[in-house]
Amino acid sequence: MATTTTSVKRSTLLLDIVSHIVLIAGSVLMIAPFVWMLSTSLKTEGNIFTPMPEWIPRQTYWSAVIDGKRHEIAQPIVENDNGRAHIRLSDDSDPIWIPAKDVHKEVRVAPEWRNYKEVIQTVPFFRGVANTLIITLVGLFGGLFTTSLSAYAFAKLRFPGRDALFYVILGTMMIPGVVTMLPTFVLFRQAGWINTFRPLIIPALFGGAWGIFLMRQHMKTVPDELEDASRIDGCNPFQTYWRLMLPLSKPILATLGIFGFMGGWNDFMGPLIYLNDPDKFTLQLLLASFSSYYSTKINLLMAGSVMSLVPVLALFFAAQRYFVQAITLTGVKG
Repeated sequence: MATTTTSVKRSTLLLDIVSHIVLIAGSVLMIAPFVWMLSTSLKTEGNIFTPMPEWIPRQTYWSAVIDGKRHEIAQPIVENDNGRAHIRLSDDSDPIWIPAKDVHKEVRVAPEWRNYKEVIQTVPFFRGVANTLIITLVGLFGGLFTTSLSAYAFAKLRFPGRDALFYVILGTMMIPGVVTMLPTFVLFRQAGWINTFRPLIIPALFGGAWGIFLMRQHMKTVPDELEDASRIDGCNPFQTYWRLMLPLSKPILATLGIFGFMGGWNDFMGPLIYLNDPDKFTLQLLLASFSSYYSTKINLLMAGSVMSLVPVLALFFAAQRYFVQAITLTGVKG
C-alpha cells in the first residue's frame, strides 16, 4: 500500500513538473514577439536586420586616438595602401587619413530612445490617439448599453417571436464582413457620412450578435426569483434591468468591454475606408504611414506600436479581476 502511494505521488510530481515546463515554454513563445517589438523599437534602422537575432539593442561606435585624445568618428573606410584609414570626425570636419591601428571599434548596449520622440514629431501621434479614443469609447459604451438591454429582453422578457428573432440575430454572425462592406459604404456615402466619424461610431452603438448571445446566456443563469422579488418591490422591467441585471453582469460587461476596446482601438480597415482627412486619422492609420511601397521604417513602426499597446494593457490589467471572474462563471451551473 505504501509503495503504491509513493508511486502515485512520484507520478503526480512528474506530471506537475512536465506541465510547468510546457506552460513556461508556451509563455516564452507567447511573450517573445512583444519582447522583439520592444527591442526593435530601441534599435537604429541599420541594426535591425543582423545575421544573428539581437534581443538587446546594441550600437557600434568607432573612435580614433588623435594627438593623444580619443574622438568619436563615423565608420572608417580602411584602405589597404600602407594600412591607413580614411575617417571623418564627429564634428563634420573634412576627412583625414590616420594609421588604421589608431581606429578602434566598440559595441555598446545603447537603446535608441529617440525613436519614440521621432514618432511623436513625425506624425500627429496624440491627435491620432484622441481620434481613436473618441471613436472607440463612444461606440463601446453605447454598444454595451444596447447589447445588455437586448440580452435582457431575450433572456427574461416574453414576447411573440422572441426566439425566432434571436436566431435571426445569431444568423448574422455567419455573414462575412467582406460581403456587407460595399453595400454599407454605398449607404453611408449616400447619407453624406464619408470623412466623418459617424460610420465608425453609429453602427457600434447597436452592439453585436456575439455580445448579445454572451450576455443573454449569462442573464439566463440569474434566478427568476430575483426578478420576481424586484417586481414585488415595485420595479418595472427597465428598473429591474438597471438595478438588478447590470450589477450582476459586471464580469461579462468587463469582458465585452475589453474585446470591444481592442477591436475599436486596433481597427484599421474601417478608418481606411471612411476617413480621408489626415486630421481625422486614427492611430492605426498614422502608424501605417511609416510603411510605404519602397521601404518601411521598422524601428519607428515598432516604437509607435509599443506606445499604442499601452492603453490596451492598462485596460486589461484594470479589468483583469472581472475578466477572470467571467471565465470562472462560464464553468458554473446555477
